[in-house]
Amino acid sequence: MIELLVGVVILAIIASAGAPSFLSWMQNSQIRTAAESISSGLQLARAEAVRRNVNIQFTLNGTASVDSSWTVGCVTTVADLNGDGVDDCPAVIQSRSGSEGTPNALVAAGSATVTFNGLGRSSNSTNSALTINITNEVGGECQQNNGPMRCLNVMVALGGQIRMCNPAMSGSSPQGC
Repeated sequence: MIELLVGVVILAIIASAGAPSFLSWMQNSQIRTAAESISSGLQLARAEAVRRNVNIQFTLNGTASVDSSWTVGCVTTVADLNGDGVDDCPAVIQSRSGSEGTPNALVAAGSATVTFNGLGRSSNSTNSALTINITNEVGGECQQNNGPMRCLNVMVALGGQIRMCNPAMSGSSPQGC
């Protein structure tokens, strides 16, 4: 019985020592999940625009600095012209809720909408490259501000290139912005 009690005490000490690291890892995972989701949504919008040869729009649905929910859909909805029972270009091709694994991730962007044309090129309301910042205030400050969080950016160039990068790293690094 004493051996069992000693084992439980040792396990409790190890768990309490690792809890802060585990919580930080969980918050960083939410940033990564949100960034990958947004990047995947942008890549889907670009691929659909090229595949359908129409303008496809990626829209961040959450208000500024709230969540990572998004929708991909046609700019101009086209009904079922070929008679197969499916709209040829629906208003919503795919969407994602911000509460799916990333409730603490905060998203900020200069523009909430990016439109890809049939060539895969992008445009937005500012008509310049777009940077989407993903942070997590619950976990603390970002690394570039000497904090524990590894915040990420998703960048969309006017040519349509989509890239996820770490703003804490230098621009000469492949992972840096």
